[in-house]
Amino acid sequence: MKTHRLLIAAVLVALLGGCAIQPWVKPYERERLADPIMNPSRDALAEKHRAHVHEVREGARGATGVQGGGCGCN
Repeated sequence: MKTHRLLIAAVLVALLGGCAIQPWVKPYERERLADPIMNPSRDALAEKHRAHVHEVREGARGATGVQGGGCGCN
């Protein structure tokens, strides 16, 4: 029983210790994060094709910043 309490206390200390780190991005570091190479989809044409196929299969458009109705017309 004593070892269980010690183990629980050690886990709580380890979890709460992670809250002490301040991972904020400084203003001069933001330009590196906004670099196009950080974009998960580097190929814009392939991403547009994937989005089009997804819209056609789902039968609706929206939530991607484009205007249009569910019929597929613009």
